[in-house]
Amino acid sequence: MAFFDNPVIPGFSPDPSICRAGDDYYLATSSFEYVPGVPIWHSRDLVHWRLITNALDRPSQLALPDTAPSSTGVYAPTLRHHGGRFWLITTVVAGAGNVLVTAEDPAGPWSDPVPVGVPGIDPDLAWEEDGTCWCVFSSDGIRGVRIDPKSGELLGEPVPMWSGSGLQYPEGPHLYRIGDWWYLLLSEGGTERGHALSVARARTLPGPFEPHPDNPVLSHRSTDHPVQNTGHGDLVQAGDGTWWMVLLGTRPRGDTPMYHGMGRETFLAPVRWEDEWPLPGPLNLRAQAPALPPHPWPQEPDLDDFDSPALAPSWVSPRRHDQEAVRLDERPGHLVLHARADSLDTPGALLVGRRQRHADCTARTLVEVTEDGRGGLAVRLDEAHHYAVEVGDGTVRAVARIGPLRHTVAERAVPAGPLRLRIDVTTSDVLPPTVTSRVPGAAPPPGLRVGGPDTLRLGYETDGGDFEILAELDGRYLTTEVAGGFTGRVFGMYVTRGSAAFDWFELRPA
Repeated sequence: MAFFDNPVIPGFSPDPSICRAGDDYYLATSSFEYVPGVPIWHSRDLVHWRLITNALDRPSQLALPDTAPSSTGVYAPTLRHHGGRFWLITTVVAGAGNVLVTAEDPAGPWSDPVPVGVPGIDPDLAWEEDGTCWCVFSSDGIRGVRIDPKSGELLGEPVPMWSGSGLQYPEGPHLYRIGDWWYLLLSEGGTERGHALSVARARTLPGPFEPHPDNPVLSHRSTDHPVQNTGHGDLVQAGDGTWWMVLLGTRPRGDTPMYHGMGRETFLAPVRWEDEWPLPGPLNLRAQAPALPPHPWPQEPDLDDFDSPALAPSWVSPRRHDQEAVRLDERPGHLVLHARADSLDTPGALLVGRRQRHADCTARTLVEVTEDGRGGLAVRLDEAHHYAVEVGDGTVRAVARIGPLRHTVAERAVPAGPLRLRIDVTTSDVLPPTVTSRVPGAAPPPGLRVGGPDTLRLGYETDGGDFEILAELDGRYLTTEVAGGFTGRVFGMYVTRGSAAFDWFELRPA
């Protein structure tokens, strides 16, 4: 009997939507203000996933203004395979609204977007046997309308379908024709600790829909389960006939209310059928794997030495990739960044980074700034919540931005020339996830710190390889529970004055 570890896609990878094409499975996740948008993942066993592209990878597909607030941008996508093509529909908040793109190959290229004139968010696509296409979406409840998917034209007026069991924020709907029933799966309760999945069914569209008598069919709210915020699920039937669900969840740590910094992640859970109802779960951190031939992929390198002509799909930036400011051709073997704004606090600042995928990890880079340059290594949640270690003016400094406060925690003089900057994240000194409460006034277990989910140590490495720590900071201030929003941490290189050349970047598990 084989087992796998959840999450199957760790780190900031929310709102998963899945489809199957033959023996291959493809999955799309939300990207919010980061570009390129909508990561596309590929698997052959539902357990091992590799990032193959981003569906919205050029300015003609996705344009976000620098003024777009954090956690806007690209919301929950739906990915489907129908009629020999791949279809992806999503919402660009603070942008183009609901749009649809297609591709013959999920690795791209994907088409330019076709606007779909429905309001709200989280659109879904489903086809009747005669080829009629339905778009179901969240706007004043869950509504649906027939559309022409090639033109985006609405073929009628949206009609109410089913809006859950009465909890707040019914969203993330997915509509399926399975056997003799249409099933409508949705999330409700908000994407925080009250998140839940509910299901209803109908014989014909647009209903009426009959809710499952025990909705919600999956929720970890008000439990001590190590996976929380469970919701935004999507169903897929595996090649062996079994059914599975991908869904988002978080792994909070620390003292109450517990915190998660890596964002909402993608989990996998089995689905059983009872009385013609799909019932997902249980969802566990370690579970029995699907009975499919295991198909692991080669590990993505932890280190990028910038010798390739283009950045890998895992590299992202807030709001736009600026080809004039992000250069691989200016200094061979280096990524050269040119400043666009004078602070990471300012929308429009240039950062190129990767999502944090391991709870304990180390980020490192070798940077050389120009004589008037200033830049470095940062871990970002948004403009108002980030930590950074930067070099400029002959000084290396650790900087913390927490809400309205920005503070230089420590600084030291350093000679001119390249400098290795480093940020370590460790969870070893905080309450483990199994400790969810403590007696008021009592001391924590020996050696454990009560507080946030982790500790971040910022500093630089000497020529001898020693780690000179400038600051030790509580990770809770870079979490959704403190900052709000829908994203997770991104580690990256940045420049806020002049330019800087980065010889390599490494983000590895500790």
